Amino acid sequence: MSKKYSHIGLVNPKNPVNVGMIMRAAGCYEADTVFYSGVRFARAQKFAADTKDASSKIALVEVENLLDDIPDGASLVAVELIEGATPLMDFVHPDNAYYIFGPEDGSIKKELLDHCQHVVYIPTVGCMNLAATVHVVLYDRMAKSGRAVIDERPIAENRDVNNKAKI
Repeated sequence: MSKKYSHIGLVNPKNPVNVGMIMRAAGCYEADTVFYSGVRFARAQKFAADTKDASSKIALVEVENLLDDIPDGASLVAVELIEGATPLMDFVHPDNAYYIFGPEDGSIKKELLDHCQHVVYIPTVGCMNLAATVHVVLYDRMAKSGRAVIDERPIAENRDVNNKAKI
């Protein structure tokens, strides 16, 4: 089976806690890279909440424009609560995906949306937190990848060191 790749692009994120939680999600769901544009996160980065130190294993890359560093062969997937988008539950994730998420206090600009091969949304009442949205999309990708993931990620090897419970 060939490796599947997932990359995350963040449009001008402002909240370092969100970016830290996104790095944790990237680690949990084995994303390959997290890119971010804009200046707000760089100013606040020292306050990030990457409690599992995922940034030591997964590249967190500052870019001028998310379109400048598209990973080879990646399909761009915008995640945006926008009319005309595909509901996440109906979406088939590409093997090599570059998920683009808008800022916490705005939307993905039309110019960026026009470059995306797919636009998906999570059908919620109101919009979700940025980090929560990344978690849901990466979980959905994993859940739709098949049952083999259970064998690849045994509980005993992946749970917190303080969790020894069994049923």
